Amino acid sequence: MSVRYRTAATLVCLLVIVMGPAGAARAEIVGAVAGSVTDETGGVLPSVIVELETGESTLTTASGPAGGYRIEGAPPGPAVLTFRLVNFSTARRQVTVPAGDTLEVDVTLTLSLTADVVVTGTRTFRNIADLENPRESLVGIAGAASVGAVTAAQLMARPLMRPGEALEAVPGLVVSQHSGEGKANQYYLRGFNLDHGSDFATTLAGVPLNIPAGAHANGYLDSNQVIPELVSGVQFRKGPYFAEDGDFSAAGSANINYVNVLDRPIVHVSAGGQGWGRVFGAASPEVAGGHLLVGLDLSHNDGPWERPDDLRKANGIVRYSRGGTRNGFSITGMGYTADWNATDQVPLRAIESGLISRFGSIDPTDTGRTYRHSIAFDSLRSTGDSALRVTAYGMRYGLNLVQNFTYFLANPVGGDQFEQEDRRTAAGAKVSYRRLGRFLGRPVESLAGVQLRHDRAGAIGLYDTVARRRTKTIREDRLRQTSGGLFAQSEIEWSPVLRTTLGLRGDLYGFDVTAIDPRNSGDGIDSIVSPKATAVLGPWADTEFYVNWGRGFHSNDVRGAVLTVDPRTGEPVDSLTPLVAARGAEVGLRTVRIRGLQSTVALWYLGFDSELLFLGDSGITEAHRPSRRYGLEWVNYLRLAPWMTAEAELSFTNARFTDEDPAGPFIPGALDRVVAATLTVAPARRVFASVRVRHVGPRPLIEDASVRSEPTTIWNGELGVTLNELVRVSIEGYNLFNSAVADIDYYYASRLPGEPLDGVNDIHTHPSIPRTARVSLQFAF
Repeated sequence: MSVRYRTAATLVCLLVIVMGPAGAARAEIVGAVAGSVTDETGGVLPSVIVELETGESTLTTASGPAGGYRIEGAPPGPAVLTFRLVNFSTARRQVTVPAGDTLEVDVTLTLSLTADVVVTGTRTFRNIADLENPRESLVGIAGAASVGAVTAAQLMARPLMRPGEALEAVPGLVVSQHSGEGKANQYYLRGFNLDHGSDFATTLAGVPLNIPAGAHANGYLDSNQVIPELVSGVQFRKGPYFAEDGDFSAAGSANINYVNVLDRPIVHVSAGGQGWGRVFGAASPEVAGGHLLVGLDLSHNDGPWERPDDLRKANGIVRYSRGGTRNGFSITGMGYTADWNATDQVPLRAIESGLISRFGSIDPTDTGRTYRHSIAFDSLRSTGDSALRVTAYGMRYGLNLVQNFTYFLANPVGGDQFEQEDRRTAAGAKVSYRRLGRFLGRPVESLAGVQLRHDRAGAIGLYDTVARRRTKTIREDRLRQTSGGLFAQSEIEWSPVLRTTLGLRGDLYGFDVTAIDPRNSGDGIDSIVSPKATAVLGPWADTEFYVNWGRGFHSNDVRGAVLTVDPRTGEPVDSLTPLVAARGAEVGLRTVRIRGLQSTVALWYLGFDSELLFLGDSGITEAHRPSRRYGLEWVNYLRLAPWMTAEAELSFTNARFTDEDPAGPFIPGALDRVVAATLTVAPARRVFASVRVRHVGPRPLIEDASVRSEPTTIWNGELGVTLNELVRVSIEGYNLFNSAVADIDYYYASRLPGEPLDGVNDIHTHPSIPRTARVSLQFAF
């Protein structure tokens, strides 16, 4: 080799030796991303799965016990930072990783609207429009436009005339009454007259409120046990698209949560017109590393009736809880009792003729009493990628209703009054397991669970009565009913703008009925399988789009499944199918495009193989013709200022029977529209106020719609002053414009003394409460 070539080779070697480490050093310059993860209350969130996608690779870590996280060795440049945690929305940030430096990214995760929570406070749920960065909380917060959570702040700002109106915070839901205030309310939703809850499943502090095969109605839902001051939020879903929801949930479902911890002990004293009085007190001292919540609610109400309701109600709760939102348990005991006189619906002709006033009655001996005692255990154990919730409960329940809807039609001498009695115990449990994972390299959140319930009724009776005295036993049944449900679903994120969910639910019912007439005794088993599917697209322009489909069901009273003869007449009758299928679909959107505004729109459809209708001449529900409903809902929540909010909701429905029948296609009692709006000055202000209007459209009362109810519009309001941080006083006004409207109307035949023996078809009405006011004084300690 020549000297020239040896010199060149030496120079190349020296260049490699000198430049190589510098080049390698430049190639190894990387960055880091670090920060903390909290929830919307400021609490730290450990075990959050944090992923940094750089295009070349995905780096993963988890937040520590103090909510902090750190990802080292990240290639500099643009990347996507994603935060995932079971029961929370997914947060995603576009970031640029700096070379040789650390990027600080702090994130707040929001509870999903369907989150499993056990230990809660009044700030557990927040409307995403109130968040600093609401668009970041859209992904994973819900799987449908008609899913939501009503916050404690929203409820606290509303004037509530009756406890059940806490459910009226569910958009499109109307709560009314056709009898004494101690009886379960009437509920309307999505074109349904839900009677007393037949297709709206509701739980309170982990205990189901619906009563299957109830003496008065299947699915009888008495929400008078709710204590509004203790409600931490109301989670709701509509439609049969959710694998977790089983019986009575075809139209919708609600989960009413109670707080575990109060900021301070409170005493609330209220008095007002129409014999209203109420005293409520609650405290939650620390005990043995947890909190012991104790509350007692005592109230009395006469109402405007000529024969006062004389409602006397006692309601109490004792709950021990430990832990936080993601890991904790509670043991809750609740007790409720009430008795009252009842002014039921009355014939319009009796009012128009001057026989009675709008607030009079035909049978002044109607009455009612009820009780419910329960104990429940609720536990939630969570890690970063999984959560296990176990709920178990036991319940003792009783009801006696003495009513007369047709007066002297069946018995021209003694009258048609009857008594319904229910005595039962019930026990049940629900176990659900959620887990984050991957399928084909894509993020997946899976859910699997089981539900069980057993009812043992010692007496479900129907008796003829005269002035509350039993004269004849029509039927008296003993019942054992067991139901079980298995459910599973998986949500896959195929891309940042596409998620799909497939779900499946199977339900099995077994029952054994022993009637005083052996011909109406028997047992049986029925089952149903319900698939579900959802697709979520977006967000684009701070908006998510939803497509939902599902099959659900409601149960019929299982006594009707073994019925062969009419208990009153002895005539042969057809038995009912125990489980009736429902099919539903929905398309919708949720947007936070405008700052401070959350708006949802849903176009929905729901069809039933059999409709449940109220029959005035017997005071019970009966399986009837197949039906379909479709409609549009538009719901808005707007933060006008830090101290002022506005809410507006519009619901329109078309409801029809789908078979051919000369009676007509209209569904009696189906609402065609509900319009409601609320304007609130926050209770945190020195002077606070709220005004709410609710409009309910006319309803067909018979199948050909030749008889219709009148529309109803009611205004309620509240005005209060916070005297200091411990005392506030307020006045609540109901039916501010004293509208002479009806809470509910029916059309059927009844008979008054002197009328033809076959009766008179007429509208039977129950008027809304006239204008009244209540003054409240609340103390905190």
